[in-house]
Amino acid sequence: QVQLQESGPGLVKPSQTLSLTCTVSGGSITTNYYYWSWIRQPPGKGLEWIGYIAYSGSPYYSPSLKSRTSISRDTSKNQFILQLSSVTPEDTAVYYCARVPFDNEYDYWGQGTQVIVSS
Repeated sequence: QVQLQESGPGLVKPSQTLSLTCTVSGGSITTNYYYWSWIRQPPGKGLEWIGYIAYSGSPYYSPSLKSRTSISRDTSKNQFILQLSSVTPEDTAVYYCARVPFDNEYDYWGQGTQVIVSS
């Protein structure tokens, strides 16, 4: 059973960098043909895909967030990390990490972590 767990600060000041870690257990983030994603849901809105890091280590970002987003990984800890720079209150959301197999639907999700951007 694959499990994902988000961690990171729940409060970030405007203009700072939001950094979240997703720790994966029950499966390796380097296993072929899996993509490890970050998704968020602002209050009262739908899910927004932020980006993913592939099993190969290659990242891919949403065009709307690309200029502020970095997704990396630590294979020794089986973790992948989201960094979102220059945050504003509009980045306030519940942030989820999730796994998606190639050419398929998301199959495992973290429980989500609330991040509030406020001074």
